[in-house]
Order: sequence, then structure tokens, then C-alpha cells
Amino acid sequence: MFPKNAWYVAGTADEVQGKPLGRKICGESMVFYRGPEGKVTALEDFCPHRGAPLSLGSVVDGKLTCGYHGLEMGCDGKTVAMPGQRVRGFPAIRAFAAVERYGFIWVWPGDIAQADESKLHHLGWAENPAWAYGGGLFHINCGYRLMVDNLMDLTHETYVHASSIGQKEIDETPTKTEVDGDEVITSRHMENISAPPFWRMALRGNKLADDVPVDRWQICRFSPPSHVMIEVGVAHAGHGGYDAPAAHKVSSIVVDFITPETETSIWYFWGMARNFNPQDSALTASIREGQRKIFSEDLQMLEMQQRNLLAHPDRQLLMLNIDSGGVRSRRVIDRLLAAEAAVG
Repeated sequence: MFPKNAWYVAGTADEVQGKPLGRKICGESMVFYRGPEGKVTALEDFCPHRGAPLSLGSVVDGKLTCGYHGLEMGCDGKTVAMPGQRVRGFPAIRAFAAVERYGFIWVWPGDIAQADESKLHHLGWAENPAWAYGGGLFHINCGYRLMVDNLMDLTHETYVHASSIGQKEIDETPTKTEVDGDEVITSRHMENISAPPFWRMALRGNKLADDVPVDRWQICRFSPPSHVMIEVGVAHAGHGGYDAPAAHKVSSIVVDFITPETETSIWYFWGMARNFNPQDSALTASIREGQRKIFSEDLQMLEMQQRNLLAHPDRQLLMLNIDSGGVRSRRVIDRLLAAEAAVG
């Protein structure tokens, strides 16, 4: 199960342009389109006439038209017109709260009356010209909790990402996990080590030496319903690590929006926001490609892990100290699910 009274990323702004976009979110089939004045609208992806998916239709003058028989939908889920038919008695379909912000389309799959834009995850970097962002989208056949586990325990980098960001010091350095309300923070700080290939590339991108010892940090922050922001970076050793002046480090935020599609599949919106050389589009493209390769390495592992768990539902998994971030994040999710169930 997944919390439904929360904001999830449903797509990027450029995915919802001239054509409607069909996407299943938290088990709900939805269609996204731009209504009057370009405002994003989300409806149930179901034509009230014959059940055709509205996402196979078109948008004309801000009106969503079914591609089967030309029925036109209003932004409130009510039919407004259909060639040769009186539509006053047509049943309404469900409308979802949707909002466009920070370059993403957000949707509230639960009770539309409870949707509160003040609860949107704040992305300060997205509105700051001193930062640059590049990212992408993967569809992954695994449950959303498995991806949360993966991102809240970066020990796997030593093995899954050995050629890019992995190194033995990750295994050798203990983590610290804290809980602040609904936020779970797991951190690891490594001192006086060699930078792995991805971070050597980033150092060069900031015109810094890549062949000297560095201090490295990973600070993973889970917030409900299923977002993980990871502060990562390296600084030339001896300058303060995470707190080093900008002239001696490269730092960024790994952006992970995990949107459940079904119980065993997700939409994974990934990217990296950085605050060095933001105007360098070639560097943005290089980092994006590096991130794409890194995350694609996770994809096979997670999908095969999900298959194993489905094949052996009764097996108990071990919970080790490195799993503390994922375990505590799951507790937050369970608490939210229980609260929604109690309301009914």
C-alpha cells in the first residue's frame, strides 16, 4: 500500500504539452493535460461513454476530447459536449488535485478536499539561478519501498557502482541515522580518501585538481510519501569536508522522487542539482549521463530483488545496522498508512 493523501511527482512539465499524458499513480489510472490558460489538469483516465482511455484523445482549445467518439471533458470531470448527444445526464469521472511547480507536475491521488499546496516538497535550488539541474525518468518493476531502502543505504555503491561512485571506504565507514519528525536522515563522512571516477570528473568540471586526497560525504534525507534527497560531494582534504569553502569542493543534491505505479512498479524521477558552474550546459549533460548510467545499474538489481521477494513471500529478511535508514523510513510510511486507514 501507499499513502494517497500526499503529493507525488507525476511527470515533468515538458511531458504535458500539446498531447494528454496517461500515467498510473498509486494504482489510479490518470490523464494529465493542459486545460484553459495552460493550467495542468488531472482526471481519471476513463471516458464515461464507453470506458476508453482519455489519454488516447487530444486537447483542443484547452478541452480534452476522447479519441473514440469525440466526447469533451471539463476540468472538473464532467462531460461538457459530445457530437449529436445531450450530455447533462452523463456521469462525472474523478478529478485529482494537480499543480505545476519546480519543473514537475505533482498530483494528490487521495481526497481532493485534503490537497494542500503548502505541503509540496520545497525545492529551493529549483528557483535559484546559482543552481543547475539535469535528470530523467525510469520505469522500474519494483515496489517503492525497495527503492527507498536502496537510497537510504548507500553501502551498495561499493558493489553495484564499483566503476563510478563505489569505493571500499564506504564499507569501512559507519553511518549515523537520525529521525526528525517524519524526516529520516542517514549520513556518512569519509576523510582523506581517493575520489572515485564520477567525482574526479566533477572536480575537473569545477576546475579543481582530481588527483589529490579528498573528504567525501553522503547525507540521505527521506521525507514522505517517498522522496529522498541526498547531499553528496567531495572536498580537497584538510579544508573542512562538508563545510569546506566552495573554492575547495564540488557538492550537489541527488534528487529522487519515487512515485508508486502499482504495488510492484514505480516511476523513478532522478536527477542531480549542483551549485557549481551552473551555466555550463556541457557539464550538466555530462553529469546527467553519468547519473543515468549509475541509476541504470540499480535497475536490474531492484527488479530481480522484487522477483525473488514475490517468489518467496514467507522468507524473513535480515535487518543490519546499515539498513537503519530504510527501516526507519518504512516506519514513517507505515504510520501514515495507519493514520489514513483510521480515517477510513
